[in-house]
Amino acid sequence: MKAARPFTQALRYALVVLACMGTIVSLSDVNTALAYTPQYDQDEQENISVYEQASKAVVTINALVDGRPSSGAGVLIDESGMILTSSHVIGNATNVYVSLSDGRKATANIIGRAGEKSDLALIKANFSGSVPFLRFGDSSKLKVGQKVLAIGNPYGFERTLTTGIISRIDGERNRLQTDAAINPGNSGGPLLDTKGFIIGINQSIFNPDGNRSNIGIGFAVPVNSAKGFLKALAEQQPIPATVAAISKQPIIRYRNRTDGYENVSMLLQKVSSQP
Repeated sequence: MKAARPFTQALRYALVVLACMGTIVSLSDVNTALAYTPQYDQDEQENISVYEQASKAVVTINALVDGRPSSGAGVLIDESGMILTSSHVIGNATNVYVSLSDGRKATANIIGRAGEKSDLALIKANFSGSVPFLRFGDSSKLKVGQKVLAIGNPYGFERTLTTGIISRIDGERNRLQTDAAINPGNSGGPLLDTKGFIIGINQSIFNPDGNRSNIGIGFAVPVNSAKGFLKALAEQQPIPATVAAISKQPIIRYRNRTDGYENVSMLLQKVSSQP
């Protein structure tokens, strides 16, 4: 009679296993029948909509500046491949490489750049096929407290979205201050409003401990300064890159080397007709 006990225990174990398997199968059937449908609140829907529209027009930029690699972001501002970025991202580089979210890559030529005060640059990339682009807003109409979104490549993590508000409008320094995270690699990327309009070009972060922590204040150049920069480029005579490298002019326009340089005036007309 003692030999029956192990058999009884094994039978009980088998029954428990079968019951658990039945439960798992039932749960699987329920999960299949009730497919997961995410729900987004209004704020999340805004973020998703802007990102899905704008991230396609944000490019990754890599360049060699004074023998050192430099990387950042840029934003396409017309269908011909004109890209607005930060001057310090491309510097006096002879070779600039850009890539899109869909995997397309191209070399870009520098059309012009501004000094440290404006920290803006315009480059032209020759992508195959049409490219998405974003429209300019009007930074004179911005309000402290309004929501903003930044897209860039912080530390090489491409097309990262951060959100925040305009924390301060610094007219003296010509900067928009924001609590949206602006880290190394975000430079040159767009600061956007909730409709996806460009309201600034992300420029820098002020961090008192040398970027050892994530505590810092982000800054962007107002988009109206970019409009003024484009106007100055359209009106200025091109100069050779060798002269530009040592020039003290606040805005430098490079000599025409490839097709597309001379449509800066056309681009300016489009921008002027935007809000």
